[in-house]
Amino acid sequence: MRIAVMIAASVLVAGCSQAVDGQARLTEPARPTPSGTTRASPPTTTAPPPTSAPAPRAPVGEVVRWIEAAPPAEPGGFHTANRDGTSTDLGEGVAFTTPTGTSKCITNSRAEGALTCLVDLKDPPPRPAEVYGEWKGGWVDFPGATLDVGSAHADPGPFSDGFGVELPYGRALNFGDYRCRTDPAGLFCVNYAHQAAARFSDAGIEPFGCLRPVSPPPDIGARFSC
Repeated sequence: MRIAVMIAASVLVAGCSQAVDGQARLTEPARPTPSGTTRASPPTTTAPPPTSAPAPRAPVGEVVRWIEAAPPAEPGGFHTANRDGTSTDLGEGVAFTTPTGTSKCITNSRAEGALTCLVDLKDPPPRPAEVYGEWKGGWVDFPGATLDVGSAHADPGPFSDGFGVELPYGRALNFGDYRCRTDPAGLFCVNYAHQAAARFSDAGIEPFGCLRPVSPPPDIGARFSC
């Protein structure tokens, strides 16, 4: 009987550790490995969201956490486009504009809802020699697996119905495979299907995640691809 009591006491001592505040804390028992040895369980901590806009070449996970940290905007107010005082219902599509008006974005119904933006770039890609028609260096197509900057367009395309309302700073908008957040540093958007993201600002287009610069087709100014 005495031996059993001593064994029980030893188990209780092994199951507790002394914290720096002097209080006894119950610790998780070690888990056996296939070889029969024991190994302490790793801590299960979650990284807090970044407190400032992601820097260039930041990991895409950091970009996603920062975008998701913003309170969601009510999506119902972004399903219309306005042109010369006339509003057009976009159905499930969305349109929005950054507070400075630098980026105007819309989902392209002719491209399976891919995100298309007009960005007022300070230094847009120059017109390629092979391109004819009206060159728009700030036209950005972001379907997810690719990100194209600069292309020629004979008509307004998805912007024929105008532009969307302002997406305020510090708010995030969910639509399709995307989530976008506005900030004074620029517009940040992630495409969850491809784990690719981009920042749109007048200083340029910054890719994140799997997007890497590649040789563009003859009619595109610059291309990034997964």
